[in-house]
Amino acid sequence: MPPSSRPPGARPGRRTTQRATTVTAALTALVCAATAASAAPAPPPAEGQGTSEVRYVALGDSFSSGLGIPEPTDSACGRSSANYPTLVARATEAASFTDVTCAGAATSHMTSPQDSVPPQLDALRPDTTLVTLGIGGNDLDLTGVITRCVLLGYLAPQGAPCKQSYTLLGTDEIGSRIEAVAPRLDAVLDEIRVRSPQARVLLVGYPAIFPDDGSACRETVALAEGDFPWLRDRTKQLNTVLARQASLHGAGFADAYGPSVGHDVCRPAGVRWIEPEETAAAAGFHPNAAGHRSTADAVLAALTG
Repeated sequence: MPPSSRPPGARPGRRTTQRATTVTAALTALVCAATAASAAPAPPPAEGQGTSEVRYVALGDSFSSGLGIPEPTDSACGRSSANYPTLVARATEAASFTDVTCAGAATSHMTSPQDSVPPQLDALRPDTTLVTLGIGGNDLDLTGVITRCVLLGYLAPQGAPCKQSYTLLGTDEIGSRIEAVAPRLDAVLDEIRVRSPQARVLLVGYPAIFPDDGSACRETVALAEGDFPWLRDRTKQLNTVLARQASLHGAGFADAYGPSVGHDVCRPAGVRWIEPEETAAAAGFHPNAAGHRSTADAVLAALTG
């Protein structure tokens, strides 16, 4: 920093000279202090004050892995290069990206192997800065539930035979299974925090599989008319539990359901984001590439919100 210039045309009198001498001495002291400070080693950064680089780990089941979507990157786990974790990693310009999402994964596979696949949480590191977790559907045996509902739909197409079969004793068995996911999520979220204490964690919800207005499309999906709204409500209940547990653990929640309304399994090709059966676009009752783009947008919105 240069010393202040005197006004144009001013002549240096005695007082001016004394002030100049004082200023010069003060500046000399500052320069010496600055030199000494620069010579000393810089203090280490405080914990949690790392770089702004994104080091991203994606965890989850087939709704996160992109089952059946071209192009596959891991056939054992049904992982696709067009899944939402890949899109999020690209959008955030992640410095590192590890995708261990796997079709068939349940909350238990976060800390235990899934056949030959290692526990997903093993991918976490102390310097991980972003974690997405899309899990819970397989804890309900969602595939088995839908299969049962389709079979019962042939027997009583106008009623709600699947709902009745799961509520025979006056309690909603599937609703109880959903609530039972909560403590399992608690354990997973706690373990994520232990392994990656600096990470921002987002639970990712499930999209609208069935029409939000409760309407049926038996010509496309062979469910009984009354089971469409019942299954819709179970999806909403699961998302409610995911959002609640995320809030309790200081994690974020990415709402994949809201943006997907109107793009459910009953819509025609080109409009739907959920495939009604196995197609070239995705596995049956799973999001296609457009659905994953929407979920990626939901994740990015949650990160910036």
